[in-house]
Amino acid sequence: MAEQTEYRQTPYLPPAGAAELLLVRHGASQAARADRPFPLVGGQGDPDLASEGREQAERVAERLGRERIDAIYATTLRRTALTAEPLARRLGLDIRVEEGLREVHLGEWEGGLLRRMVAENHPLAQRLWTEERWDVIPGAEEHEAFRERVRASIDRLARNHAGGRVAVFTHGGVIGQALALAAGSRPFAFVGADNCSISRVVVLDGRWSVRGFNDIAHLPHGAPAPLT
Repeated sequence: MAEQTEYRQTPYLPPAGAAELLLVRHGASQAARADRPFPLVGGQGDPDLASEGREQAERVAERLGRERIDAIYATTLRRTALTAEPLARRLGLDIRVEEGLREVHLGEWEGGLLRRMVAENHPLAQRLWTEERWDVIPGAEEHEAFRERVRASIDRLARNHAGGRVAVFTHGGVIGQALALAAGSRPFAFVGADNCSISRVVVLDGRWSVRGFNDIAHLPHGAPAPLT
């Protein structure tokens, strides 16, 4: 009897020519206070990292320092560059700036006010989560404009790094938008990534695939919770 060919399941590998983007949310930033709003850069809040954010940055650098990384990107807001610095030192890479992946502009709720409004369950904060649109906030970036600038930036990085892997230090709103685009999901389905979590998107010929979301195995609270 002729030997039968077997077709086994194999681990996932990005297709040849695909770009793999590791989307890393910045480390925890300083606490917001009503009497001490964050400084603004380009009209957007630009807090420093908190001490725990710096520790998180070291931990994500240790994790990704064992990976092949072809380039490192941060945004125009310092919390992303500060988070990227330990990995850049470890790998001997420069930090490039990708302005299009800066956080969504929060209009009148910039400077840390968003945190207070959410904590106090302000009626507009309720609308924010119900309608899944940042632009319910007065003066905030329009939903469609934010979506399209994130799309354009991801596509640009994918074209520039075809066949490669890049670490992109960015923001929670951006990660949520990028993964929603990749998955064709509700706008806020992926909002809420933890500080210094890693999410993975693979892009080939304009097609985006989600390969991971909110990986925090490298953080102290990253051990999986027991099933009950």
